[in-house]
Amino acid sequence: MSVYTTEIASDQIVSDNPIHQRLLKAYLVAKPFISGSLLEMGCGEGRGVTEIAPLAKQYTAIDKIETVIQKLKVRYPAYRFETGHFPPLPFPDNSFDTIVSFQVIEHIKNDRLFLNEIHRVLAPGGKALITTPNIRMTLSRNPWHIREYTADELITLGRQYFSHVEMKGIAGNEKVMEYHRRNKQSVEKITKFDFFNLQYRLPAPLLRLPYDLLNRLNRNKLQKEADQLVISITADDYVLAEKSEDNLDLFCILTK
Repeated sequence: MSVYTTEIASDQIVSDNPIHQRLLKAYLVAKPFISGSLLEMGCGEGRGVTEIAPLAKQYTAIDKIETVIQKLKVRYPAYRFETGHFPPLPFPDNSFDTIVSFQVIEHIKNDRLFLNEIHRVLAPGGKALITTPNIRMTLSRNPWHIREYTADELITLGRQYFSHVEMKGIAGNEKVMEYHRRNKQSVEKITKFDFFNLQYRLPAPLLRLPYDLLNRLNRNKLQKEADQLVISITADDYVLAEKSEDNLDLFCILTK
């Protein structure tokens, strides 16, 4: 997968700003939970390294994109970066006090093994923080995702492996929800031509290229129509909220 698909919002592309700030917010609200040795599963381009790594005694990150990991090794020589596909994880039992994995579980085919591996490498009493899109707020099928979850579905899954599961969410203020409303209207103008419901019937690999092209065109269109709205949204416009079907992302806290 290209690092620059619309699946991975860039902090360098103006039209991606609302999504980038939403993803960044997870790292900011994670700060009070960080302690001891920290593992980030699926670090991507390192969006949150400077936010959370300094709070940990040791920071380790793993991601499947080799080119990105090599750049991160050069950029942050004090931290440990590994290339690898997971699950399983290439770490011993009880290795980490805190684990974060943001916008990853929806890409994992075996989500049960994914959670089981997090439990295995997490130290007793440790916490894992997971974010993933709230399917109740999804605007169309994302062909890069294996599945998406409701809050209750993720709670039920998490309780199979962890002694305590707390569900919160990333929500937005009026400015964010105005962008979401505009985005929804724009997406509906595109999907209304999907007369045969192909976005849900075709194999995901066939949909990825058209999805990325249309998604990029849509984000650029939203910026053109409401540039000040798009560029003015910051992480402060998002909040960590209590469990609700209106949250944009699920924010799940798992305790071993």
